[in-house]
Parts: sequence; structure tokens; C-alpha cells
Amino acid sequence: MKKSDRNQEFKVKEELFPLSLLGICFGVLLLMSGLHMNVIVIINTLNIATWLQPVFPILYWLAVAAGLTLFIRKKMKQTYEEPLHRLAEATQKVAGGDFSVYVPTIHTSDKLDYLDVMILDFDRMVEELGSVETLKTDFVSNVSHEMKTPIAIIRNYAELLEGKNVTDAERVEYAQNIGQAASRLSDLITNILRLNKLENQTIDPEIEVYDLCGQLEECILNYENALDEKELELEVDMDDRAYIQADRSLMELVWNNLISNAVKFTEKGGTIAVRQTASTDYIEVSVSDSGCGMSEASMRHIFDKFYQGDSSHAKEGNGLGLALVRRVLELMNGDITVMSEEGRGSNFTVKLPLPDPGGQNQTDSIRENLQ
Repeated sequence: MKKSDRNQEFKVKEELFPLSLLGICFGVLLLMSGLHMNVIVIINTLNIATWLQPVFPILYWLAVAAGLTLFIRKKMKQTYEEPLHRLAEATQKVAGGDFSVYVPTIHTSDKLDYLDVMILDFDRMVEELGSVETLKTDFVSNVSHEMKTPIAIIRNYAELLEGKNVTDAERVEYAQNIGQAASRLSDLITNILRLNKLENQTIDPEIEVYDLCGQLEECILNYENALDEKELELEVDMDDRAYIQADRSLMELVWNNLISNAVKFTEKGGTIAVRQTASTDYIEVSVSDSGCGMSEASMRHIFDKFYQGDSSHAKEGNGLGLALVRRVLELMNGDITVMSEEGRGSNFTVKLPLPDPGGQNQTDSIRENLQ
């Protein structure tokens, strides 16, 4: 955060020891000096013992020096030592893995100084580290869970295949189940690697202008057998041609995920619709279904990694598809929204900018997203 931004966010004092405080110290010293002179005059006027005259200045200024020293010591302790000790103890706890640490500021929000701002930044950093640690723990837990299921299936059917009384039909069935489980495990690992590359920006998109409608038609044809198997009615409404400027392979991942989810969560005999429209600035593609729909709680988390609205995991999937979709669209300067109602289906709408006539501005913008 820049200095100017910090000053706008907080009312930060420019100095820890302002001129007003130094002025007070200076005034106190002048006052003490004046009092000293007055007391000397009084001693001389009253003819007090001559031995007190040289002793008094020593005792007087010793008291003044001691008082000023104790005052400065107290200010230094309050301003520096105590908060820095608290910060050092908190840092040691964070280094030990405790991210629940909180360090209070020295002053209230309307009287913050730069040490207070440093403490606020430290608290914010600890909070972010705690969030990262939680995400890492959840990620490992979810990956372990998702890998455990297909591995268990493979092991169980492999043990069955070793049986002596297995028929040829059963052997084929067991082998197919092993293949499906292995495919599911392979898809999980592939999606994890893809998402990792996208989030760490190690993928360099190959930006080109191409026909979106043609790509949508190809993706829909890939699910022709699945549509027929579930007797789903397909409604398609799109232009003959509509051009976008993006990475063709990454956008194919977007459409395949959306159409696959629509097929997966729509019951037999339902309806799936793919529609494309264009405005002066954007191209919109919506994929809707008449399936089970989602609750508001599910819609808030649907793009989170490993989140599955079906907590029983009865449907195939690993909760990474929509996380991949959102990340791809972020890189392509696009956006995705969802509308859904339980029992009445879902509608995902993707919005993509039209290609730049010169072909360079949008490409540069996408490159900036990777930096």
C-alpha cells in the first residue's frame, strides 16, 4: 500500500513525536528554569542558611532531570518497546504455525501513527496466511478424498478378478469398472494440473480470432450419445457465425464443462438449451437445463475448488470443472454468472468481449492478466 493510499484509509499521524510534544518539553524546561531563579531570589530575600544556596540548585535540577528522564522513558516504552515486544511475540507464534494471533494497535482508529499501521498490516498478513493455510489443508483433504474412492474401486475389482469362479461376463464387467475408475482418477489429476497451471499463470494462451458458433457445434456433437442415452431434448439458438478473440483450446474446456454439467444434472427426458447472442460490445453464451437446480448456498460456492452441491458425491465429478471455467474466463477477460432454482434447473451465462478490430488491444489485455 502506498503512503498516500494509507493516509486515505487511516488518519495517520505524520510523526510519532510531534512538534507539540517537543514544545511542551521546551516549555516545561523554561518554566523550571524560571522557578529556579524565583526560588533563589526568595532564599536570598529571607536570608535562609547560606549552605542551602549551593545545595538547592543541585537538588532542584536533579529532580527536574529525573522527572524528565522518567517521562521520556515512559513515552519510549509506550510508543516503541511494548508494541514491538508484542509484535515480536506474535511473530514468533506465527513462525510456529499459529495464525490466530492478533496484535492490538496502540491508538484508536482516529489517532493512528505509522507503528499502528505496521501492526494493522501485520494482522492483515497473518489473516491472509491463515486463509492460505486453511485452503491448503482443505485442498489436501479434498484431493485425498477424491483419490481414495477410485483407488478403492480399482483395488476391490482387482481382488474380484483374482477369484477362481469369475465368469467371462463378470470379468469384462470388472475390467470396465476398473477402467472407469482409472479414467476418473486420471481426469482428477489432469484437472488439478490444469488448475495449478492456470492459477500460477504458467500457461501462455494462444490467442486467435475464431468462430465461436462452430466451436459450440463441435462441443455439442461430442455429447450426442449422452443426450440420446438420457433422451434429452436439445434446443440450440445461435448465429451462423460469431467471432471471438481467445485461446481456442481453453475455451473448449469451458463449453465442455458447462454442457457436461447440464447433461449430468438433468434427469431423463429433460431439456438442455444452448443459446448465443451478440451485442455491440459482447457475445453471450448461455447453457441452461431443466435439471435439479441449486440452492442459494450452493450458488455462492459453485465456483470454489472441490465444491460439490451433491454432498453424497452420487454424481460423477470432482468439483474442479467450474473452478477451471471461471479461471479460464478471467484470463480471457470474460465473465460467468449463474441463475438457478431448486427443482427448476440452472442457467450459466458466459459473457466474452468482441474481438478488437486491430486484433492487438484485447491480446495485450489478456497478456496483462498473466503478469
